[in-house]
Formats: sequence, C-alpha cells, structure tokens
Amino acid sequence: MSQMVTPYKDQTTSKKEQVATMFNNIAPKYDFLNQLLSLGIHKGWRKKAIQLLKELQPKTILDIATGTGDFAIEALKLNPEHVVGVDISEGMLKLGVEKINKLGLQNKIELKLGDSENLPFSDNSFDAITVGFGVRNFENLEKGINDIFRVLNNGGMVSILEFSKPKKFPIKQFYKFYFSVITPAVGKLFSKDSSAYTYLPESVNAFPDGDRFLSVLKKAGFKDAKAIPVTFGIASIYIAKKIE
Repeated sequence: MSQMVTPYKDQTTSKKEQVATMFNNIAPKYDFLNQLLSLGIHKGWRKKAIQLLKELQPKTILDIATGTGDFAIEALKLNPEHVVGVDISEGMLKLGVEKINKLGLQNKIELKLGDSENLPFSDNSFDAITVGFGVRNFENLEKGINDIFRVLNNGGMVSILEFSKPKKFPIKQFYKFYFSVITPAVGKLFSKDSSAYTYLPESVNAFPDGDRFLSVLKKAGFKDAKAIPVTFGIASIYIAKKIE
C-alpha cells in the first residue's frame, strides 16, 4: 500500500484529524481555489462521473467526502429521490449547507458529519455512491473501500473521481511542475494554510492509482471495476459494481 502522507508534518495527530483540520482551515477559499487551480476542468470530470451512473437510475445516492456539496448537487441530474453527503470537515459542510439552501435543494440533499471509514449507515442503504477527490485522504484506504461496499445495495454502483499520475511526455512533466510548484504557490497566496496545497501533490503522488486502486476495489468485493482516465490521465474515474 502507499506510504502515509499527512498535511502537517509537525503534528502527531492522526491523518483523519489532520485532514479535517486542513479542510476546516481552507473551507472559505476552497471552491474559489478549486476553480482557479483546475481551470474549471473538474466540472466536466464531475459531470462524467455522474453520467456513468445514469443507466442504474439510482433512487438513493451517497456522496462521500462531499465537501461543499458540488458532487451531491450534480448527482441530482440522475433524478434520485434522496442524496446524502458526508464529510469529516464541519467547516466545509457549513458552506455546503449554505449553498444547498441558497439553491432551494434542502428537500433533496442532506449533508451530515460522517467518517468515510465508519459510515453512519446500515448495510445496503444506497443504490449508488460517489466520491470526488476524497479516497486519497482516507487514513485507511482498504477500510474505507470496504465500508463503501457494505453500505451499497446489491446491484449498486460506485463512481470514484480521483487525481492520477499521467504517464506520457510532455503531460507528465507539465503536471509534475504544475502540481509541485504552481499549486502550492497559488494555495499559499490565497489560503491561510500553505500546508494544504503542499499536501495535495504529496497525497496524489502517494495514492495507488490505476490498476493498483482497481485491485483495492476488487479485494473489497467489487466486480466489473474499470478505470477511465480523463484529460490525458490527470485524473481517473473508477467505476465498479456490487454483485453478491
């Protein structure tokens, strides 16, 4: 498995606690920086990750590491009865609730504090589960994926969007420079927490992307696991089914 990477090297608290602290710190600037640093490309990725669930016609959807709720909002395009978003950061959820209330979607989307490795739901609770840029922040990746499998209905699907490492020249070189030099510099300029934007490239680098992550999904019991690279392999969408 990948080495443990944490946001704050000088702290002895768990990765989970550090990630929650980090997102609480950057929450006010998160949406703005996300848009700026990804040049808006992440919106197209999110749309695609949701569209891959269309044939399933899910009635109940869980969005893990929901942050400010963008993935949960996008999931409404599948016309579900109910969407639940969970996150370990109260700061991010507060902004997400404000966003959802402003859009008048509070009857469709419910956001709650929750740990992705100990989901506060009973077995077989959701038709579909989404995770957008969240799995690399799990303290224990396998435990988190096992819990996703547990709360997913039989016949249900998971769609996971996560950064990956491009392999081809010159994208590989540009991506490395952008992530390790530009991202931390811009993050430091606009956010009070420069560690967060140093942690971003480190956590992407440590994440077992591609076939290695498909192996984690298969080990948890998922079937038909596929990795779909997007934008030259900068990110990947992983889809898999629970068939028991």
